[in-house]
Amino acid sequence: MRTWFITGASRGFGALIVKEALAKGDAVVATARDPKSVTDRFGDHPNLLAAALDVNNEAQAHAAAEAAVKRFGKIDILVNNAGFGVLGAVEETSAEEAEAVFRTNVFGLLAVSRAVLPHMRRERSGHIVNLSSIGGYQGFIGWGVYCGTKFAVEGISESMALELAPLGIKVTTVLPGFFRTDFLDAASLTVSPTVLEDYAGTAGGMRNFAADANHAQPGDPVRFAKAFITMVDDPNPPLRMAFGSDTVAAIEAKNAFVAEELAKWRDLALSTDFPIEADPAA
Repeated sequence: MRTWFITGASRGFGALIVKEALAKGDAVVATARDPKSVTDRFGDHPNLLAAALDVNNEAQAHAAAEAAVKRFGKIDILVNNAGFGVLGAVEETSAEEAEAVFRTNVFGLLAVSRAVLPHMRRERSGHIVNLSSIGGYQGFIGWGVYCGTKFAVEGISESMALELAPLGIKVTTVLPGFFRTDFLDAASLTVSPTVLEDYAGTAGGMRNFAADANHAQPGDPVRFAKAFITMVDDPNPPLRMAFGSDTVAAIEAKNAFVAEELAKWRDLALSTDFPIEADPAA
């Protein structure tokens, strides 16, 4: 039996992963700001520990990790799922809005990872799964600050993977596209109240798109959760896992664009090295 530690576990992807993990017979530490929201959803399950955790509170993260180990003996899989979005042009997004989303999506992820990693290092095993987004691979109109948090998650995760591999700990980033969750609801998305007319055709259009797309997204969250378990079950999980046809298409388009642009500017890029001096003995 494996033990999962999942943040943001009361709803959305987090709750669906909890359900699938429990169905497999695994133990789950399901964390949320209000643990009652977890027990209200899943009831009194012998393999479930509902723990209070605001990811912005590092002391609380350490307490939840200690409680997990005390109850189940170890933590095998950490799912850093807690997070939210902010919608608005980069200029429209206030400093307070930017700081809040970075605090949860980036600094909260780091705090929870710091709390759980000592237990994984002691066991010389474990798997950290960080929820990123297609917005962590490609920037989008109206999502610049949110994408910034997910680009940060990608960079942090790639570095963690290199640092933790010698210790037997795996790291994966998960990049969902648009799934039919509550992500575009007010509980998960901050829409900047600042609206600048110059962005009406760009970020303004995205605001309208997001409102119309809510609960009409192409991705099936239940299928996502089942596929998520399949990925974690693999003995050699990927460093980066895309979920959703829209994500796959966006990554392929971004890779093609980068390759084309690099080829176009390759000679200028290479021209900035110190010249290679000829060998006088040649």
